[in-house]
Amino acid sequence: MRIEMIQRAADVLFDVPDEMHEEIILLIDAVTHDARTRAPDLAAAFGEWCWLVYTVHGDVVEVLDVGCAR
Repeated sequence: MRIEMIQRAADVLFDVPDEMHEEIILLIDAVTHDARTRAPDLAAAFGEWCWLVYTVHGDVVEVLDVGCAR
């Protein structure tokens, strides 16, 4: 799968502390390997401190928002 991020999500991703950055990357990786998330509707994934909102279009995961609770 290919990953695309809107600019606002990319800006947040690179503005969080390293440990939060790693958690978000792990969430994105998990989403690309989860066959149940292939629906084209909005979906969310949550880690211990971070989350991401995404949608799937064919073989593209589009990350619309990321954030952290810390």
